[in-house]
Formats: sequence, structure tokens, C-alpha cells
Amino acid sequence: MGILPEIHAPHSYSPQHYPIHLLSRITIANFEEFYAEGCGQILPMSAQISEQSTPTSNLTQSLVAYFSASSPASNSLTAATFQPQRAVRTETPGLIKLSGGLVVMDTGVMGLNSMNSTVRRGLRRTFRVRGPRFPAGPMRARFSLFGYWSQPKGKLCMVGSSLFHENGGTLKSLDAVLNLNIPVKLSINDSLITGVLDSLSGKDAMSQHFASVSLLGLSRNSDYEYTLIGKESGDNGKGNFSEFDDKSTENLSLENLQQDLCSLFRWNTPFSLEYGSACETSANCNPLGNDSQLLPTVVVLWKLQCSNQGKLLMLLKFRNTSNFYYNVDYYGFDPSTSFIGEGEWNGKENRLCLNACRFLNFSDSLVGTFVGDCSIKLCLGFSATISVRSRSPFWGQIWSSKMQGDPGFFHKAHLRGPVLALPMVKYKYTMMDLVGGSCPNVQNAKGKGKTYPSWSSRDMMFDLTVKDSKGSVVRGYSTPLFVGDQQYQWSYYGARYYRGINRTVTMMPIHSNATLGTLQNISYSMSFSVPANIKFGIAGREDLSPRSLEIFAEGVYNQDTGSLCMIGCWDPQSNLTLKRSNALDCEVQVSVQFPSLDAKSGEKIKGSIKSLRKKSDPLYFDQLEVSSDSIYYGQAVESIWRMDLEIVMVLVSNSFLCIFLGLQLLHVKKHPEMLPFISILMLVVLTLGLMIPLLLNFEALFKGNTNQKNVVLGSAGGWLEVKEVIVRVVTMVAFLLQLRLLQLTWSTRNSEETRESLWGSERKALYLSLPMYLVGGLITLFIYLWKNSHSGPRNRLWLHQYQHISLWEYLKSYAGLVMDGFLLPQILFNLFFDSREKPLASSFYMGTTIVRLLPHAYDLLRAHISPQYLDMSYIYANHRMDFYSTAWDVVIPLAGLLFAALVYLQQRFGGGCILPKRFRVRSSVYEKVPSIGNDEL
Repeated sequence: MGILPEIHAPHSYSPQHYPIHLLSRITIANFEEFYAEGCGQILPMSAQISEQSTPTSNLTQSLVAYFSASSPASNSLTAATFQPQRAVRTETPGLIKLSGGLVVMDTGVMGLNSMNSTVRRGLRRTFRVRGPRFPAGPMRARFSLFGYWSQPKGKLCMVGSSLFHENGGTLKSLDAVLNLNIPVKLSINDSLITGVLDSLSGKDAMSQHFASVSLLGLSRNSDYEYTLIGKESGDNGKGNFSEFDDKSTENLSLENLQQDLCSLFRWNTPFSLEYGSACETSANCNPLGNDSQLLPTVVVLWKLQCSNQGKLLMLLKFRNTSNFYYNVDYYGFDPSTSFIGEGEWNGKENRLCLNACRFLNFSDSLVGTFVGDCSIKLCLGFSATISVRSRSPFWGQIWSSKMQGDPGFFHKAHLRGPVLALPMVKYKYTMMDLVGGSCPNVQNAKGKGKTYPSWSSRDMMFDLTVKDSKGSVVRGYSTPLFVGDQQYQWSYYGARYYRGINRTVTMMPIHSNATLGTLQNISYSMSFSVPANIKFGIAGREDLSPRSLEIFAEGVYNQDTGSLCMIGCWDPQSNLTLKRSNALDCEVQVSVQFPSLDAKSGEKIKGSIKSLRKKSDPLYFDQLEVSSDSIYYGQAVESIWRMDLEIVMVLVSNSFLCIFLGLQLLHVKKHPEMLPFISILMLVVLTLGLMIPLLLNFEALFKGNTNQKNVVLGSAGGWLEVKEVIVRVVTMVAFLLQLRLLQLTWSTRNSEETRESLWGSERKALYLSLPMYLVGGLITLFIYLWKNSHSGPRNRLWLHQYQHISLWEYLKSYAGLVMDGFLLPQILFNLFFDSREKPLASSFYMGTTIVRLLPHAYDLLRAHISPQYLDMSYIYANHRMDFYSTAWDVVIPLAGLLFAALVYLQQRFGGGCILPKRFRVRSSVYEKVPSIGNDEL
């Protein structure tokens, strides 16, 4: 497989995926009457020989193509795809009866409302898909076509229909005839498929007329004949490519790249364009011509054909951020911003050179387009070494072979490919002299007995939070590229683009010339994105559009102290339209301090990025602060293990809760007269404590939610979510049991003769409990406001982006505290009613108390054996669901046990037994006495 980065072209949409032919006016059964009108004069019909169809592979090579579509009526350009489906041979030699599908990506090119919906609109109304909202895309027309194709003549003519639903009105049929001219013998001058899609004039109201659409496509037939590159190569292997300046760079061969040419360019590869200094004064810089309104910043190489002899047919698609159109760029091409060319691999020079041509005569109609002006040259090489200034192994040049002043001439431009880690590519350290002068403390520092990350471990990768001097904060990512002389084995770049190459996790030995004791040479890539409408310190231009910044740096890492110091380069013109080559600012110092592997909670990666230039220099910027919320790999593994354990503990706790509720229901079943003496307020508190978490997480019962845990913990997050769903199912069972107990108590309370006295005591308990709950809530609100007012803007932003504890989180923690004291309403009810009944089974109130208090005991233990790496990973004894600290973990259990003891005393000696005798009130409940029969009297 190829090893270049890809821009995937989505699968072409075939009408066979949409059963529109079931409603179309033109079908396989009746197409002949329409064919006679639209195609009879071009390709007469012929009877088929048999029902056996021709293999579709033969059709695919000749007919599958990506088209551009335009219409003078709409003055617009879109893409179209044609897909043959079934072919049958006829009595006429070379004439094939054909059915297929044509998809026009935007009906606006047909003079129709492009934002309309079609028959699929009904599906959108029926099913509401949850997720982010995206702007509605242009409407597509999908034609089911039937007709004939003459291979000797290179003619194709078909008729068919598509459905159209305009402005919510009547569903109409788009009846069309498609005429294509297909080259019989393919070469650079005969590689285009041209044609027209016309409307068949319908005589009834069900037919919708549309504007004529011209089509331009590129054939991908494997029988292509290379005629241009052979003339240009010359005897010495250079020919007209001698102007290519390879700067005596050693290039990698295909054997070094471990790929053949076809696999190497399997994917559509983007290259950035950098222009020379002559472009600042000269107008002849645009490869598309001086008349073009677009100065391209990127060229994408799209492979059309490839031969085993090392030759390629490629499409060169130029673009910048302002001309990226999804339909055209992924399905077709714009002839005004594209070249087509032939290339050949030069095994002697280890480079690929192409001779490219322009598309001409397309302004009025695409039908008249032809290939000409083949004066464009392009060469690409794959460097054997990269450095902080030359960061990509893919590099090249594009130029015109015309004389300056001739039409179509443009100055040479440089191509830079993406930053990738390819096999056999080495890194050359070129800034180490500056590193030695700028980072003496790192190189001479000695360790203090702590252990820091190894230079070859995955802990060297981390995310970035970068803050400038004005308080603006952006996010990014940082990863090593090379450690010593070897590629970093966990590199994002290497792992992404190694295709078909076996990457092992075993690091190759570090060469001694790059290692000095515990000091290690290392190179990094640090990238971050600046959102729109933010003037960030390192890129504080007036341009407020979103942009990406990347710093490539090299330096020294001291494993004894965890200190990293580097000198790097960044591109000040990263968002400029006209990019100059070699315009890097390489006077940037990057310092990073890693925490030790056994660091306490809260110790994070910190550092700075500062300019070494004078303040008067235009490229100077104020120091940037760098921090990271990343945790080490070992810490993440420990967190995953702890989360598994905590999920089991939650599952066991909820299961015991179900058991204790079952025992309470069994108790009241044996003693139904005890039900009225259970506090309704206590049952409401317990029921809400189970119901609210279920409501907040109800969606997880049916659909897994991707959250921060998945991002940090990777693939383990999916299995953790499954376990969490199981926990919620058990919680649901406990909630239903609790709800049943509440229902039984409520119904029995309302039917009792003493309900007035019972409800009176209940109201007194409510009047006393409610103010206590409200005061506690107000205190929680005050603490939240006080903490936020005493944190600076940067801390508030950091908390908001990472583990921000909102007011809602504080209230949830307070609700957990209320649940811990769930026996308080029962104690007050017993006190006011002065009852000696035993409505609560000891297994229920003691067991539930233990279930509520065990998390606090566990939190005390966890604080001593497991540092706090990820607060978001806490499941059992979750800090966001209750108050947890050393003090709370002692006070809450003692209070809970005290409440349980008070209930025990009240049920044994009466509700008022907990008060001094002089404060006790006489019970209003009549004691039950045995009834006396007449005989005893």
C-alpha cells in the first residue's frame, strides 16, 4: 500500500442504491420510445444477442469517470459521476446495450433550485437524527439511464429519468438524454470524455424541463499510451527537466522507500506551494496564469493511471482556502485550476518528473475543451534527511519551460509535502550550537533522585495549552519526531502514514553520537490551532481568520531532571496567500519541564515558548506559557485498573441496596401496620437520589456517549461504558423497589384513622428539614462563588476546558450529602410523633447507611494508595457526586452512624428518648390493648 497521506474520494453514488426507478417515467421496459426521440439519429437501436451481460470490469475500465458539469444558463460548475451497471451485446458489432446511473452533484447547474429536497425529504421528516447540525448541501439529481454504446465510434447515447421535488410542490420527473464522446485510443491529447446532458421535452405536467449541461470527464482506461513523457526525457535521463535544482540532495530510491511507484502515489497527495522572491515584484508567478483570480497555495497530485514501467498519468489540482469546493474537489475537477500530465520515475536520479499540460477552450462550454500548452514541468524528490528547516522528505519544484515574457510563463515555485516519517529517512541536527548556548542549565543539571519519563517512551507526547501575554489561550498537540538518530516509535506522524509497513514497538538502539549519558538529542513538532477572531501572540497579525501554527524544534532532553530545551522554527507566513520559500523564523526557544513519574496530583507539564530576537524585530513576540493536562501512560493504565475495580464496587453496592430494599418490603409485608410510621420525606429523598442520576444518564442505556474518558483512556473507554450501563440497569431495579416502598407507604398513610396525627408530624419534620436543606444549599452556592472569585482568568479558563467544577457539580455534591443523611427526616418524624413502632427493618437502615458511607472510607484509602490523576475517571466515591476530603471522609461516616444509632434507640425506647425528660412530649398515639370478650366479662 502507499505511504503518502490521502485525501479520500468518497464512493460514487450509484442510482442502484436508491430505488427511484420504481417511480421514474423512463424505465427499462419503456425506454425505447424515448430513445428513438433523443438518440435515434446518433446510435440506432439493435436487438440484443442474449440476456447474458458483459463483465462489469470491462465497462468500469472504459466508462467509469469523474466529470465536471457546467451550464451557461447557471454560470456554475459542479461534479458528476457516471457508473455503468449492466451491458448486453447486440447484433451490431461493437454496439452494446447499456444501463447505468449518472449523478449530478448540484441541480443548480441545471437551472433548478439546488437547495431543494427530493423524494428523500420524507425520510428526513420521519427520522430525526441527533447530532451536530450542518448546513444543508446542494441537491443532487440521480438519473437511471438506458441506451447504447458504440465502442468503435466512441459514442454513447442514453435516456432516463430522475425525480425532482421543487419548493414542496408536486413531485416531477427530469427526463434526460445523455450524449458522450469517448476516446477510442487514449493518449495525453485524447484523454477527455466530453458530452451533454439535455432535457427531453415532456408533453405532460409531470415532466420538468432543465437547462442543458455540458460534461467534461477524464477516462481511466488502463490502455493509455504515454506519448508525452517519452519525447521529453532525452537520452541522458534529464531532457527538459535539467532546470530542476536538486541542491545536491541525496534522494531515496524506491527500494529505500519499500514501495513501487504505483503504491507510492496511491493516495491523493497535497503539496504546499512556496514562491520565490521574484514574485514580490513580478506578476509572472501564478501557474494558472496572470488572468486567474486564484493564487494557489496547494497543489494536489491525483493519480489517474500508473504502469509497471514507472510511468504515471496525473491530474494536478490547484487550490487555496477560498476555492475548496467539496463536490468539485472530491468528485471532479475544475479545468481552470487543473493540469494533466505524464510522469516517469528516474531511477538514476531517484526522482519523479512530470510534463503537464493545460486544459484550453472551456470558457463557453466544456464540450470544446482540449489539452494543450504542455510547457509545465514538475519534479519531486524524496530526501534521505530532514532537518528543522527542511521538515518534509517530500519536496519538489514546478516551473514553465517557456521564455520569460511568453504567454503562460511563470517563475519557478517550490513544493513542500506533508511532514511524515518514512523508512530510511534520517534526521540531521543543525541547531545544536544554539541549543548549547541557550540551554546550559539543562545540559549541566543533575538529578535529585526522582524518575522522569524515558526519551523513547510514549510519555514524551502531550497535548498543549498555550497562553499568550494578553490571556488568549489556544490548544494543540506535541510529539517527538526523532530521538537521537532514530524515528520516534510512537510518533503521530509515523503511525498515521506507515501503510503496509510493519511497525514494531521495540525501539532501535540509540546511536552513541547522539547520546551523552542521560542527555538525549531530540526533535519535536508542536502544533496548535488559533480560532477565528483571536489575535494570538505568535501570530498577532490583523488577519483574524482561523489558522494552524506549527513549531519544529530540536534540542536536548535531560532524563535525570525531566528538562527539555530546544531551538525551533515556525513559519510567520502560515496563513498568507503568497508564501515565500525559506522564510522561517528559527530564533525560537522552547523549554518544557516534565513532572516525575511518581508526581503528586496536580503536577503537570509546564514550559514556555519565547523569541530570541530583539523587541524591535518585526518577528519578535512575547513569551508564551505552555502547560499540559496529559497524564503518563502508566498513570492511565492505573486509572483504567482502578475504574474497573470501582465499577465492580458500584455494582456490588447497588446490588446490596436492592437486597436491603427487598428486606424492607418483606418486613412491611409481614407487618403492614408499620407502613404509616415510615417518613414520606425520607422515602422521597431516597427515591430522588436514585431517579435523578438515572434521568441524567438515561441515554447511556441505549446509546454509548463518547466523552473525555474515551479521549484520554483510548479503546478501554468502550468497555467501561458497557460496564456503566450494567450499573445503571441495577440502579434502575433499586429505583423501582424504592418507588414501590414509597407507593405502599403513601397509600397506607392515607387510609389510616390516625392519618391527621401522622401527617401533622410529617409536616413538622418537613418544616424543620426544609430550612436546613435550603441553608446548606445557600452555603454551597456561597462557597462556589467565593472559589471562582479568587481564581484568576487563566485558572478559570483552564478549569473550564479541563476538569471544571460548575455550580451544577457543587449542587450534585450537596445532594450526595443530603443522601448520606437520609435518616434525618425519619428521626424528626419519630421525635414529633413519639412512636415506639419499628417501621424500618434494621437490615434496611443499617445496610443503606453502610452502603452510603463505604465510599468515604474507600476515598480515604484511595488517597493514600492511588494519586489523583484523572478526576473524571472516578466512578465509585466520585468527587462530583458527594463531598470528599480527609475531613468529610471522617465527619460524614460518624454522622451517618450516629443517625442509625438514633433510629435504633427511637424504635426501641420511643421517638422522644433522645431528648432530655423535661423536653419530651406525651405521645398522641393510643396504645393498643387486648380486646375483652363477653365471656370474660
